[in-house]
Amino acid sequence: MSAEAVGSGMPTHVTLDDLAAMAAADENHRYELSPEGVLSVMPPADPEHALIVSRMFAWFLTNGYGPEQVVTDCGIDVGGGRVPDLTVWAKNSPPRPARSSYAGTAGLLLAIEVVSRGSEVVDRIIKKAEYARGGIPHYWFVERDGATTVHRHTRNAGTGEYEPVPGGAQPLAWLLSTVPDLS
Repeated sequence: MSAEAVGSGMPTHVTLDDLAAMAAADENHRYELSPEGVLSVMPPADPEHALIVSRMFAWFLTNGYGPEQVVTDCGIDVGGGRVPDLTVWAKNSPPRPARSSYAGTAGLLLAIEVVSRGSEVVDRIIKKAEYARGGIPHYWFVERDGATTVHRHTRNAGTGEYEPVPGGAQPLAWLLSTVPDLS
C-alpha cells in the first residue's frame, strides 16, 4: 500500500480516540501523538529493549510494588497520547482512563523510556518536557550503551522541570542491586 493511499484515509486532525483505534487495529506497531498533533508510528520493541523493560518490571515487583502499580505500555494522556515503556503508579491508584482510553496522570509516580535508535531526541528531550508538564514526579530514560545507563530525574515543583537525581546516571546493573526510591 502506498503512502498516498494510507494518507487519504487519515483524519485531518488525529484525536486520542483515533490514536486508540489505530493501535487497536494494528498490534504490530506502537502509536503516539504529541500535544502538537504529530503522529509517530514505531515498530514493536526489539529483544534487547524488551529485556531491559522486563528486568526493571521484575525489580519493582521484587521490591514491594504490586502488579497494579507497575505497568508496561500503558498509554497516558499528557496533552497527546504517549506510551512509556514502563510506568509506576501510587498504591491504590492504578491507571484510570482520562480522555479516550489513555490514562490520566493522577497517581502516576514514574515514567520510564528505553531509548531506541531513531527515538533518541524524543525520549531524551521531548517526552521529558511533556511528562514534566503533565506533572509526573519522576522520569527515567535508559540508554542502550555498554553499561545500559539509567538517567533518573525528579520534577522540581517550583520550576515544573526535571532535574537529575544526585548520582542520577547509573548503570542498570547497579540500579537493580538497590531498592527503588521514588520519594
